[in-house]
Amino acid sequence: MAEQLVRVYVPATVPMLSELRQEGWILAPHGHAVTPELREWYAEGDEEELEYVAFTRAAQEALRLLHADPGAARRRAVVAADLPPGAVRREDPELGSSTVRLTGRIPVGAVAAIHVDGIDAADDVTAAAAVVEQALAGDPDAQFTVDGAEDHELEWYGPTELDVFTDLTK
Repeated sequence: MAEQLVRVYVPATVPMLSELRQEGWILAPHGHAVTPELREWYAEGDEEELEYVAFTRAAQEALRLLHADPGAARRRAVVAADLPPGAVRREDPELGSSTVRLTGRIPVGAVAAIHVDGIDAADDVTAAAAVVEQALAGDPDAQFTVDGAEDHELEWYGPTELDVFTDLTK
């Protein structure tokens, strides 16, 4: 019987997508997945709703990556990958956590989809990335700005469309 794969949503940036295209893999220390802690916290949610929570948290975390990399295109990115259970470890036992530790490279062959902000989100994402740390510290004005970026839905791309991100500069 084949091993059940775990869908993991990995926060990323456009330079990380370029690395995925050039190297055939990316290295990310952690991502978000439907964990037992998330299932228990959101018991009334179906599988699709639980996956959306994990996905949204990865998109939020992509803002922190953008904050740390001012030269990256101001677009949140999330890589959805299907990984073997041995490559994914639960990191946070807190109720509601979706955070998982990734134990190795994520090969392009494990990528199910790539999600990236459209150009119309760039201004809101730029503003949100600038204040994301303050929002996490509890600043309500900063949280309002971050929420503005979250109003934008990320666009879906297949793993064969990595070339789209090669010349992305905004």
